[in-house]
Amino acid sequence: MDYSKESQDRMKKIQDLKDAGVICYANNYTGKIDIAEIRARSEKDDQGGYIRDIENLQAGWAIAEFQTAGRIISHKSHGKLAFAKIRDNTWDIQVCFMRDLIKFNTGRKVVESITIAGEEKSAYKIAEKFCQVGDYIWVKWDLFETKHGELTLFVDELQILSKAVRPLPEKWHGIKDQEAIYRQRYLDLIMNQESYDRFDFRSQFIKSVREFYWQHNFTEIETPILWNSASGAAAQPFVTHHNDFDDEFFLRIAPEIGLKMATVWRFERVFEMGKNFRNEWSDPSHMQEFSVFEHYAAYWNFEDNMKFTENMFDYIFDSLQLDRKREIIDKDGNAKVVDFTTPWAKIDYIAGVKKESGIDISLYGTGDEEKLRADIKAAWYNWEWIDIQGTTTMIDYLYKKVLRPWITGPAFVYNYPKTMQPLARQSDDNENIVEQFQLVLNGWEVLKAYSELVDPKIQKENFDAQSWALEAWDEEATSGDDDFVLAMEYGMPCQSGWGMWIDRIVSLLSGQENLRDVVLFPLMKSNTNESKQQKTQLAVSILNNGANLEAWQKLNTIAHLSASFAARGGKKLFEMDSATTADGEIIPMNIQHAIMIKQANSNSQLQELYVIAKNGWLEVVPFTREMLETSDDRLVCKNTEGKRLEDVEYLWILVFGDKKHVEKLTKDLELYS
Repeated sequence: MDYSKESQDRMKKIQDLKDAGVICYANNYTGKIDIAEIRARSEKDDQGGYIRDIENLQAGWAIAEFQTAGRIISHKSHGKLAFAKIRDNTWDIQVCFMRDLIKFNTGRKVVESITIAGEEKSAYKIAEKFCQVGDYIWVKWDLFETKHGELTLFVDELQILSKAVRPLPEKWHGIKDQEAIYRQRYLDLIMNQESYDRFDFRSQFIKSVREFYWQHNFTEIETPILWNSASGAAAQPFVTHHNDFDDEFFLRIAPEIGLKMATVWRFERVFEMGKNFRNEWSDPSHMQEFSVFEHYAAYWNFEDNMKFTENMFDYIFDSLQLDRKREIIDKDGNAKVVDFTTPWAKIDYIAGVKKESGIDISLYGTGDEEKLRADIKAAWYNWEWIDIQGTTTMIDYLYKKVLRPWITGPAFVYNYPKTMQPLARQSDDNENIVEQFQLVLNGWEVLKAYSELVDPKIQKENFDAQSWALEAWDEEATSGDDDFVLAMEYGMPCQSGWGMWIDRIVSLLSGQENLRDVVLFPLMKSNTNESKQQKTQLAVSILNNGANLEAWQKLNTIAHLSASFAARGGKKLFEMDSATTADGEIIPMNIQHAIMIKQANSNSQLQELYVIAKNGWLEVVPFTREMLETSDDRLVCKNTEGKRLEDVEYLWILVFGDKKHVEKLTKDLELYS
């Protein structure tokens, strides 16, 4: 670590103090009075308030004794007087040290002077030269008011509690660099009162929500962070390996599965505050690790949860004394006044999307991907990744493009298509929609709730339908969970669940545009200049074992695919191009073009693999019967033009890309022999 000249000087002072027997880092300190309380007491003193005449204190006469501790945020000396300002978590106060009237507590005993490097230093000299900005100190005695009217604690005893090695940044100006603020939030809190107040508000908000739950007979429980399946919501998970179990586990996408399983018996109202993890993109409105409140209440439906939500926000605004009308900044940085006075508006999801786009999303289910994709594009809407998304994800993206940005709110958006939520209960009146709502504030979704699906048969069918999207590389599709279905088969009460994104609602209520401004220590990229290793790539060649090829035809096919793979530019299986011997000879790494060879059972199986790989960000090269029969490209094209895709005979395909994806696609195929 690098140290400035000032830091090196501070380290020398620390060592000198230690050598003189001073405890520079105290074990503890008891008896502290908060600075805010000292200020309050000074105004209520029975003897007329704090002493205004410093001469009485200089003469050693005091009528009260105060002691407190805090960090030095400023320091200056004027001959026989030195002044410092200290800060604790409640307020600031000025302290005054006077030559010949101050004693120094070394942490072992109280002295008037100590010997440092062979030279005697008075207690005043310690206060003047060895107490620096950033240090924590303990002080005690009585109050007076300076001629400028500033309340000041006249110190007759001082102790160092913790010495700072590094100086505070930009005295009185705080930290301006945004990345430095996120990486070193503690400095931002020291120098920026607004930041401290914001995180205090977050704490009070969380406290208020918990109090509301307790008042309504909810039990707070904890569910696992590591889970066997990536279920609970439609999102790409983080995957980690459990060394002892030798198995892959997922960081939870949501606590939903565990909370609902707890309602199978006795726990009728449960809630949890905790962390969720979604391995998706990062931007000012999204983080891969985020905090939530989530609850489930037996015998409720989604309409009961709507009323509960309004009552909760009434309680929060009353308990925190917040103005019901607040400016909320949208995704484009524009502020609108949102009136939180209840009751709130209700907006039909399906009807709203149809009104804005002309597309009736209730008509599309799993398996209707191509039709929905075509209809969206025909309506002149498009976005990145639309070509590989399943029905659920495309509907969600369409809603976020055409309807959500125009909602000021607070508004409950309800009536969602059945395919959007495999864990929600479908309506008894319309089997194509589920009983779900989201609360939207100026284009932001801040919480979601729905009547829960508790029918194990339908739940299993919904999970199975979602598995098709997963196999087609829609990584935001919901994963199934057999243990959850098993619990449901023992009987799960009718209920409604609800989840609120804490970071987002606190960000909106405190006027922030970036979620990281309300997260104390947001996750940042590693602060290093070292280059990251390339992702491990994998190539798998898959033979159609049902094509009845002769040996020479198989060899010819392999040769063509190998040549095609090796001719690719700019992408390699391995990071290094060559290996070097001890005597300096270079050996090319031919293994960078190695291919694993497997076999499929039929042409239809190979065709299905080809489509999935093509739609999943993987490179895929086919070798068809037409390519085997002639080396003339024009004839290959001519003979292929007369056939439908389903009539083309695939002899072999080669799939290349991210090792995890390729292995998942080909895991059930046997090695070719």
